[in-house]
Amino acid sequence: MAKSYKMYLAGKWVATKDKIRVESPYDNALVGTVASAKKADYTKAISAAHKAFAVTRNLPSYVRERICQQIADGILKNKEKMARMMSLEMGKAIKDARVEVDRSANCFHIAAEEAKRVGGEIIDLDWTPGSEERVGLIRRFPVGVVAGISPFNFPLNLVAHKVAPAIASGCPIVLKPATKTPIIALMLAEIIAKTELPKGALSVLPGSSKESEPLIKDDRVRVITFTGSSPVGWWIKAESGDKRTVLELGGNAGVAVADDADIDFAVSRLVYGAFGQAGQSCISVQRIFVHAKVYDKFVRRFRSAIKKIKMGNPLKDKTDLGPMVDLESAKRTLTWIDEAVEGGAKLLAGGGRRGRMVEPTLLGDVKSSMNVCSNELFAPVAVLFKYRDFNKMIDQINDSEFGLQAGVFTQRIKDIFYAYKYIEAGGVIINDIPTYRVDHMPYGGVKKSGAGREGIKYGIEDMTEMKLLGLNLK
Repeated sequence: MAKSYKMYLAGKWVATKDKIRVESPYDNALVGTVASAKKADYTKAISAAHKAFAVTRNLPSYVRERICQQIADGILKNKEKMARMMSLEMGKAIKDARVEVDRSANCFHIAAEEAKRVGGEIIDLDWTPGSEERVGLIRRFPVGVVAGISPFNFPLNLVAHKVAPAIASGCPIVLKPATKTPIIALMLAEIIAKTELPKGALSVLPGSSKESEPLIKDDRVRVITFTGSSPVGWWIKAESGDKRTVLELGGNAGVAVADDADIDFAVSRLVYGAFGQAGQSCISVQRIFVHAKVYDKFVRRFRSAIKKIKMGNPLKDKTDLGPMVDLESAKRTLTWIDEAVEGGAKLLAGGGRRGRMVEPTLLGDVKSSMNVCSNELFAPVAVLFKYRDFNKMIDQINDSEFGLQAGVFTQRIKDIFYAYKYIEAGGVIINDIPTYRVDHMPYGGVKKSGAGREGIKYGIEDMTEMKLLGLNLK
């Protein structure tokens, strides 16, 4: 029998009459029911967080470090249980879910370290006459209540990227997890509830966008950190007034494979980057630009690698590719594939669908105006372009309203630095896929891909305010 989960409101587990049904995208089985929060619950959580700020802002760094370490240890202790729930909720292959659990624990390990480094600096102010013997002391102070809104595709790690820097910086946080994957966030709350974190400093409230409006409108919320679609993210920024907003939004990542690249290595990485977790990642490989000299060779090996991908039950260790999160997304993906083929694109692999399971698909002879190129696919589909001039190909990568991360496979140092300088993206990954991310690096995009950066240190910067103490020692 499926379990019923309460929401975590200001240190208490609270049941509600209204429930959210969480169903497996693989077989539609009921995973569990979850308490659904109302506007009054979010307001109550914000009030409790605002009150808890008087305590969290004064927590010594060693206490914040210890709390983060306790959470990391708790995650690892429950690794298999959390990985299984993640696989049930969103259909992520269990082997990828285990990696995500490890990464989430690492986020809190990193936060434990960064809690000791929030610090600041001392500067001389005597650069002009009249400021003799003046010194500036600069420190960072927590800003107050943080609202975190997380997506379904990394339902634990992207929660960690909001909660961990908040705790490390001394800020309380109210989190709204995705309604498709709320249980894993509540499991994290169970772990945090057993630590020294003051009650009220964390609430985890699953609920609809409409009911969670206080997170956007309440003036006591000082920072909103959101990961999700570009339209919703920019709407939040427009509606949130003077709040600081950190937006990690969509993408349609471009990758270049030069004629001097290690083709076998590039193929092995690109197959994972394009089709891992059914392509449901904002830095999933979508557009691949291959030099004409190695194009045919690349296509042969890429198609061969696709044939080895195992689709099926995400709970089985051998499964590489599970279902998409819902039927609507799967149907939309097939519509875009069919539109591309009807418009002249060549279907090189895949193109089929069984329920929510979409075959890993590769398209050639595509036009940049097609939906499979110009929009964010968020699906197990990649498209191929042939290029001859490296600099012009960089212009093609930039021919997008998104700019999250890009990848370039080449050994030519001049081309590497050209790509780094001119690619319009928040990150350029050399000799690997744009899907590459480690949790302490700055991560975020330009253009419609977002504003601000995640990564624990950079999250702490967004949740703290720089303040100067000017000292006249004369």
